[in-house]
Amino acid sequence: MTLKADLYFSFRSPYSYLAIGRYRALTEIYDVEIDLRPVYPLAIRQPDFFERSHPNWLGYTVRDMMRVAQFHSIPFAAPKPDPIVQDMATRRIADEQPHIFRLTRLGQVAARKGKGLVFAEEVSRLIWGGTAGWHEGDHLANAAARAGLDWAELEEQAASDAAALDDEIAANQQALEDSGHWGVPTLVFDGEPFFGQDRIEMVLWRMNEKGLAER
Repeated sequence: MTLKADLYFSFRSPYSYLAIGRYRALTEIYDVEIDLRPVYPLAIRQPDFFERSHPNWLGYTVRDMMRVAQFHSIPFAAPKPDPIVQDMATRRIADEQPHIFRLTRLGQVAARKGKGLVFAEEVSRLIWGGTAGWHEGDHLANAAARAGLDWAELEEQAASDAAALDDEIAANQQALEDSGHWGVPTLVFDGEPFFGQDRIEMVLWRMNEKGLAER
């Protein structure tokens, strides 16, 4: 029997990026379906979070995500541009955000089509894997093609159905909180939330208890 799970994910979250490729690999090895549930990042939901965080928070987070990438041999670099426009000196989030709403809506359209996980992994690899100008040219179109999606159709739906997509994204956030967590990446399997890129082995252990089989 195919097992099913939901992955709550943000395109701005480096830890979401560090997890999604491994979750995608899990679906290719095992008889499990993981549905992407995109959410807006803390910078949108709680813009003052970064201004309130401990002075050591940013430095430690950068150090940690770089060593996680090194440990798992995952390509990793600071995004150019950042999906969130933010003054890193003051940590203030800009009022104008040209990237994150578009990205998240695109991810939700892909999720509607059952291709959310692969699309998000392909796009995240652009953003966090060292592709400068990932938002320009045909980078996103090529990522969509690698995920088996029609870029023109994806982009048109993300623009024309923005209000409904935002409702779905808000519902994703509510479902995440209803599951018992609030952050990303969180995978919810059989009603149980597993938060963080360092919980994948535990997810696999729990799925094995529920009869996970190889493909």
